[in-house]
Amino acid sequence: QVQLVESGGGLVQAGGSLRLSCAASGASGRTFSSYTMGWFRQAPGKERGFVAAISQSGGSTYYTNSVKGRFTISRDNTKNTVYLQMNSLKPEDTAVYYCAADMVVRTAVIRPPAHWGQGTQVTVSS
Repeated sequence: QVQLVESGGGLVQAGGSLRLSCAASGASGRTFSSYTMGWFRQAPGKERGFVAAISQSGGSTYYTNSVKGRFTISRDNTKNTVYLQMNSLKPEDTAVYYCAADMVVRTAVIRPPAHWGQGTQVTVSS
């Protein structure tokens, strides 16, 4: 079982920035670098939705349209950590953000993640 622990959430004003981190451990016999990693979010009253993903080597990234140009996903395989840099935040970005591991993504999520973190709250005030 892979454990994923998110950090970096909080309260920020519209237009501000936050950087989320997700530390992975217990890779079930696999290395962190073998997992496609991603971020999802769930706003109150809404379903959990895809935000961004990054390939095993970090060479390919994928974003939902609403965050393109504002959010950047990255990873450090030496630290078993994936990041989500969020700039120009909007009130509609308010949600619980979940780190996820081991999924298949192309232009959409083909296979959902096998592992999830507990989530971190991001609140953007207007």
